[in-house]
Amino acid sequence: MSAVAVDQVEHRYGDRVALAGVSFTVEERQIFGLLGPNGSGKTTLFRILSTLMPLQKGSVTVCGANVKSAPDDVRRHIGVTFQAPSLDGKLTVYENLKHQGHLYGLSGQTLTQKIEDSMAKLGVADRARDFAEKLSGGLKRRVEIAKCLLHSPKLLLLDEPSTGLDPGARHELWNVLQRLRDEAGVTILVTTHLMEEADKCSMLGILDRGHLVAHGRPDELRSLVGGDCVTIQSDEPSELKAALEEKTGRPVQTVGDSLRIEVESGHELLSEVATSFPGRFRSLTLGKPTLEDVFIKLTGRRMEEADEEAEKPEKKRGRH
Repeated sequence: MSAVAVDQVEHRYGDRVALAGVSFTVEERQIFGLLGPNGSGKTTLFRILSTLMPLQKGSVTVCGANVKSAPDDVRRHIGVTFQAPSLDGKLTVYENLKHQGHLYGLSGQTLTQKIEDSMAKLGVADRARDFAEKLSGGLKRRVEIAKCLLHSPKLLLLDEPSTGLDPGARHELWNVLQRLRDEAGVTILVTTHLMEEADKCSMLGILDRGHLVAHGRPDELRSLVGGDCVTIQSDEPSELKAALEEKTGRPVQTVGDSLRIEVESGHELLSEVATSFPGRFRSLTLGKPTLEDVFIKLTGRRMEEADEEAEKPEKKRGRH
């Protein structure tokens, strides 16, 4: 049985389509990533999965329970960490976990044991008496995840878990998530807009403007590009694009003020461009395909450009 099954889910905010027929499954013991810019539909889908938002159209099951007809059953199976901090800074780590356990009806020795186990799994047992407000961002995130594990959920839902963390804390957080998957058998679904995080997932779904534009393992998605990627930055991208297509006979994609060409032997094309168009570019870059390249190929723009595009109207209508 799949841990999560999403089938033809649609959601609207008035006339705006936030999700347009999204379908995918998450198998047990996977780390599944939902990658996409602001406004892509990630948060809307996250809220539906966590039963915070009613399902308008389609079908969603979580650990065999239907989010529409059996939301209470869904809640028993999931642990949720939201993007916004949820710790009480004036309580200690232990006290934060204790009060979370009370919400799930845990008490006495059972709760004490679960708190100790959860703190041990997240590597925060030595911080039990520390006040939450004194912790670093990375430690706060780990304590929040420890809270979510007290009732032994089958599925952990994490909304942008690395927000505000430095690279070192982000790396350690992902080590923790991988241990939870490998040692405790927890299935994890993560929303992210960070390519390096997406690369750590077992499977990925790429969302853009409410559509699931790709679904597969990170290496499978990179194979959609194939070969090498040559990126050319120029002050005259339109004119240079036409000249490049005529000279090389290859399609050239415009991304902002850059030009992008997919090719098997990138070093040969790099040399040809450098020789044939001196003075018409600021830089030439050769690299193997990345998930950023996959996003560009599928959407025609960079993730940062998609974020900027979403932010303009979002200031008026709220982020989805």
